[in-house]
Amino acid sequence: MNKISVKEKISYGLGDMASHIGLDNVIVFLTFYYTDVVGLPAAFVGTLFLLARTADAVIDPTMGLIADRTRSRWGKFRPYILWLAVPFGLSCMLTYAVPASLSSSGKMIFVSITYSFMMLMYTAINIPYCSMGAVITTDNEQRISLQSYRFFLATLGGAMSTFFMMPLAQYIGGDNKLMGYRWAMGAMAAAATVMFLVCFTYTRERVKTKANHDNFLADLRDLLRNDQWRVVALLVLSNISFGVVRLGAMMYFVTYYLGSAHYFLWLLGAHITGKAAGSILSKPLTQRRSKGQAFALCGVLSGLLSIAIFFAPKSISVMVAMTFIVSTFYQATTTLMWVMMADVVDYGERKQGKRMDGAIFSTLLSVLKMGMAISGAMVGWTLGLSGYVANASGQNPTAMHCIVALFTFIPGLIALLGVVVLRWYKLDDMPRPDSVMARHALPSDA
Repeated sequence: MNKISVKEKISYGLGDMASHIGLDNVIVFLTFYYTDVVGLPAAFVGTLFLLARTADAVIDPTMGLIADRTRSRWGKFRPYILWLAVPFGLSCMLTYAVPASLSSSGKMIFVSITYSFMMLMYTAINIPYCSMGAVITTDNEQRISLQSYRFFLATLGGAMSTFFMMPLAQYIGGDNKLMGYRWAMGAMAAAATVMFLVCFTYTRERVKTKANHDNFLADLRDLLRNDQWRVVALLVLSNISFGVVRLGAMMYFVTYYLGSAHYFLWLLGAHITGKAAGSILSKPLTQRRSKGQAFALCGVLSGLLSIAIFFAPKSISVMVAMTFIVSTFYQATTTLMWVMMADVVDYGERKQGKRMDGAIFSTLLSVLKMGMAISGAMVGWTLGLSGYVANASGQNPTAMHCIVALFTFIPGLIALLGVVVLRWYKLDDMPRPDSVMARHALPSDA
């Protein structure tokens, strides 16, 4: 297959850049926004995340099965990028549009509805987007390159959404934090909408597949028989849990442990820069070693170094340096994980004789959402049970120990457990199914 152009790789990456404008805000800011800006109880926020993300995870496979059966002039997955770009942007803005006039109960109802709507729109557009990666190309080297571009740009989207969120909200709203956050997110949501439209315009689906006429239950049955789906699902669970727990605790860590919320931008900047480096690092790491070996190396390093922060001196320079390194290795595992997902699609076709891009990616994203739900709830519940008090000048010793552990020790253990799962991974040098090797370009949109 001819190499994918840089223009198309960038255009594809813009789709994840748009997604991360919404997703990174959810992971990094939303817990803090709900507790310390809106004024909601931490235990309620943790429960909301668990219930909404669990419900969303149940919906994910349905979206994937629908996408697998979609046929249009634009392909199976691209039309959803076009149709849902505007609703996704609107949902992101509404998440940060809590009216100040509402009572406490009213705010709880509002955030429950808008957060659930945002996660639903994220699912509806992101599952087709992720599935596209397997039908743009099946060449292993091109897939790694495509995902490297994707996650480099996703990192920039996360930077745009998180690094500039607080300064932009302060500039727009001043002392009115609710208004500041609302319109800061509104500007970013508009940019995300444009990025998705560019992604739709300049990407192509090249891998032709037969229409899937099996019913949904048959697809799910075949999916569960795919042993490598089960292995990669565990890798997805550990990978997302590492990131959500660590990033969800970051604002609390800098505010109460390091002593100043102003340090947040330093650590966030180190995290974003590290993620950009990790996106680039993943491709050279696989030049002399398999994907599994590269994943294991980066997983061990990110886990051990995260734990090491627990014992490190309470110095902002040390924390910035170690955050950069941990985030670099973590992002490398994330990039490789998405290549592994595409390999699961090819493996299933070779073993079972049918291709289920949407079903496989959607169910793996369902696992990812469950990981977000559990780990996001873990942050909220741990803070609630520890006696954490929002906006307090200091925290009790139990709450302080929990905050530090949530940023360091707990994600480190999660990363190391993920590496253990690689013992059962066997797709490093998997031959491609004949039907995939005999691929043809789809006609243009015109």
